Amino acid sequence: MPRKAHAFWLRAPGHGEIREEALPEPAEGEVVVRTLCSGVSRGTESLVFRGGVPESQYSRMRAPFQEGGFPGPVKYGYLNVGRVEEGPPPLLGRTVFCLYPHQSRYVVPAGAVTPVPDTVPAERAVLAGTVETAVNALWDAAPLLGDRVAVVGAGMVGCSVAALLARYPAVRVQLIDADPARASVAAALGAEFALPGEARGDCDLAVHASATEEGLTRALELLAPEGTVLELSWYGDRRVALPLGEAFHSGRLVLRGSQVGTVSPARRSRRTYADRLALALGLLADPAFDALITGECAFEELPSALAGIAAGEIPGLCHRVRYAA
Repeated sequence: MPRKAHAFWLRAPGHGEIREEALPEPAEGEVVVRTLCSGVSRGTESLVFRGGVPESQYSRMRAPFQEGGFPGPVKYGYLNVGRVEEGPPPLLGRTVFCLYPHQSRYVVPAGAVTPVPDTVPAERAVLAGTVETAVNALWDAAPLLGDRVAVVGAGMVGCSVAALLARYPAVRVQLIDADPARASVAAALGAEFALPGEARGDCDLAVHASATEEGLTRALELLAPEGTVLELSWYGDRRVALPLGEAFHSGRLVLRGSQVGTVSPARRSRRTYADRLALALGLLADPAFDALITGECAFEELPSALAGIAAGEIPGLCHRVRYAA
């Protein structure tokens, strides 16, 4: 009898479903992983669910183990934590993280999974991909001792960046969001919080992660002369207008993009993708990151949950998906 698995597929924009799939027999050097939990990357997966990936970015936006293509049918996702049921002895029985979509069991090369440290609960390890994005962003930004930093947008990525910056010596970090409920998350992460109109300016660095035109404009406004905005948001097929005719030129401001798809040039010659992911997993030993998980559903409920997330009806940060034992 062939082994079966169940996977979440986006049949067409706005319409998700659970499908049964045949699980291939593992070859030498492959592992069979039973999923314990997965995470919804709220911004990117909402955009994919709505069909908002521009055609020019179809190849660049592919997830490592994606099946199908945009706008659908497509199996998409990349925050998966599971237990190795079959494979090389060093991995057998280990809890691992993999950039795999939402699926109950799967077969991948052994090199595609990263062991989760014993100090990190599986339920928290679903944040590894998001914290990895924050690590890469800070490699790009290279904040200095004593810097004044604004993080605009308290979503999963912005909160992860603020959590890491809060560990930097003598750095003033303020997490800024239009939702006052994010103040409690900022406090749990060790960062200050401010609403956009109350944020402290004169910043050396502003990290923007709100994916809104207003947020990016505010990030520019908060900079000191010769300051930098590091842009982490991805707008899909939306155009963004900015006030580049105001202090942008006179202040010699910098607007720089950062993206996790490549290792930051600052570390590319000395760090691999595997090194970066292992670092992110190790950082998740801090229980403060639990504040980023604000919702949960059973795997069977994922089609309706993702529809609610994409429509803005299920607010929050990371939405965790539970799988049956």
